[in-house]
Amino acid sequence: MRVGAQLFGQAWFQIAEWLFFALLVLALLGLVAVTVRRFVLERGGGAVECYLRTGAGDDPAPWRIGFGRYGSEELRWYRIFSLWPRPTAELSRRGLVIMGRRVPTPRDLAELTSDLVVIEVGWSAEDGTDPKEPVYEIAMSESALTGFLSWLESLPPGTIWQS
Repeated sequence: MRVGAQLFGQAWFQIAEWLFFALLVLALLGLVAVTVRRFVLERGGGAVECYLRTGAGDDPAPWRIGFGRYGSEELRWYRIFSLWPRPTAELSRRGLVIMGRRVPTPRDLAELTSDLVVIEVGWSAEDGTDPKEPVYEIAMSESALTGFLSWLESLPPGTIWQS
């Protein structure tokens, strides 16, 4: 009986050892995949690190770290720690309105650093009136905000603005 228990114990240990190494390899492959994805998406330029959350007010969603990539018509926002190749959010430049700008609140500082600037954005209505509630809040550095404002106010060459 003792020999059978020993063999069973050794077999279990070998299985556990293989499972541990398999999980370790999967975790490393996931880390490599996330790193390669970020490199590929940022390689083309026009990418800036920023935080994004939906809504504002008393009960907003949590901040999510990611990076925005500027396109000619929209800012595509990707989560940093994701394998999904598509953007999580696309913020169209047409009708985009900055509704407010502030420093992070003490509640925000649990997830953000104090050197960031928070802006509230929404889209103007079909009749051209300003939005009543912000759709997103974006937190970024002062220099990234300068780039965002420049992108928002400019148009690529050859583009005809239609209001």
